Amino acid sequence: MDIEWIKSQIRTETYLWSLHADEERRNDQLKVDEVTSALLNGKILEIYPRDRRGASCLIYGKSGNSPVHIVCGKNILGRLVIITVYKPRMPKWKTPTERSKT
Repeated sequence: MDIEWIKSQIRTETYLWSLHADEERRNDQLKVDEVTSALLNGKILEIYPRDRRGASCLIYGKSGNSPVHIVCGKNILGRLVIITVYKPRMPKWKTPTERSKT
């Protein structure tokens, strides 16, 4: 899974939302178009090849001036799945692209 493939899935609207991602998006008061915008201008921060749900990655992007993190994976049919979405904050994140040491 690479960022260009992810962006192509967003552009062609061939992706799925997990229930968890939709709940977290709403909790952080993010609109769907803000998340897709962040994915389209995003970059991969971390790759999780051995995640229990299957290989996934953490993407950092921006919606306007707001940083957004999106964890994406691929389902068994090869479609992009948005697993979770959130705004990076302290204490877990020192900056939007750097984890805290705690």
